[in-house]
Amino acid sequence: MRDPILRRPLLAGAGLALLLTLGACGTTDTQLDSQPAFYINLAKTGKPVDAAAAASIISDYRVGRGLTPVTIDDQLNKIAQDQANAMARADNLSHEVGGRNFMTRMKASGYNASKAVENVGAGYHTLAEAFSGWRDSPSHNKNMLEPGVTRMGIATANAPNSKYKVYWALVLAEPDKSGR
Repeated sequence: MRDPILRRPLLAGAGLALLLTLGACGTTDTQLDSQPAFYINLAKTGKPVDAAAAASIISDYRVGRGLTPVTIDDQLNKIAQDQANAMARADNLSHEVGGRNFMTRMKASGYNASKAVENVGAGYHTLAEAFSGWRDSPSHNKNMLEPGVTRMGIATANAPNSKYKVYWALVLAEPDKSGR
């Protein structure tokens, strides 16, 4: 105990051995899965976006600005997935892939909404990037902060051969309760 300098090489050696052991482990799927869903690189994993994580962050963002939270809607998820898939197939970022605009697609889906908005994106590899990109774009941010919307659907489509790698679609809506 009197001479801490003599113990330093032993501790340094033990630390080095530990680092070498950890370094040899490599990154596994388990390690990737242990990351928060917000930061998982979907271009590398090929997994879809975690809709619950997206609903959580978008709801928190909305509530922090005095708006209603949103919940996941399976039908809106399907609408978003169809759009993400269409963009990935066409390798084209657009609200009108295949010549159908958003409102036409909403009507064709049979979803009865009093209001609905859509954000699309490409090249974002994580939910954090997509959210930040939409938040920093005035028109996309306006959609995420649309008053009255209470439901959402979100989807990604992987396109490994595309320069974008991942296509995104987010649909926010207020269901029409009037039965129109």
